Amino acid sequence: MRKRRYAWLTAGVLYALTGLLPADAAGANSPVRPAPPPTTTRTTGTAPAPDPADPKAPEPAPAGPEVPAVARTWPVGERPAILRGWNPPATPYGPGHRGVDLASPPGTPVRAVAPGRVSFAGRVAGRGVVTVELTGTGTPPLRTTYEPVRPSVEKGTEVAAGDILGTLDTPSHCGGHTCLHWGLRRGAAYLNPLSLLPPWLTDNAPPRLLPVLGVPLPE
Repeated sequence: MRKRRYAWLTAGVLYALTGLLPADAAGANSPVRPAPPPTTTRTTGTAPAPDPADPKAPEPAPAGPEVPAVARTWPVGERPAILRGWNPPATPYGPGHRGVDLASPPGTPVRAVAPGRVSFAGRVAGRGVVTVELTGTGTPPLRTTYEPVRPSVEKGTEVAAGDILGTLDTPSHCGGHTCLHWGLRRGAAYLNPLSLLPPWLTDNAPPRLLPVLGVPLPE
């Protein structure tokens, strides 16, 4: 009983920091979906973005605060492959993917995408997590999360864009690949972290996705 309570507690803390639930980490309840191409601003959504190639797809309804394109670098590499895109759940605790998974080898430096202050750096449910509150992004501020990371910073550290937060750690929840889970929140609302990237970082091209091995898709 005590072990079960501890497991639920750590899962709850991990969800609060990164949006990863056990179902998300296993990938059993969420399909691999491409993330929508980033623009200078992005709004939250309550359902996966419709396919623009589908003439019957409804227009997406804007909801929540806009996301300024304040990033000055990718968190890993120059333009990493996206193994799994942002797929917002229809309900707060429903299946989905509350961030993006970026392919990168273990030991890769993980960098702050924009200036801010480290609000958390430590281990949650066996994973290293770093959270950075972004400077000048309103009230409550935008918060970026990075995991699994072996932190090299502490809570309260002021960071600039490109500063190293730590190195990519293992294990990963991306099947046969090693990946960084990159998330974005404003208050309790989960947002698409790719929205932070200006066009000059994305070349206005859609993200490149790789297959995730060992993660079952729903029937």
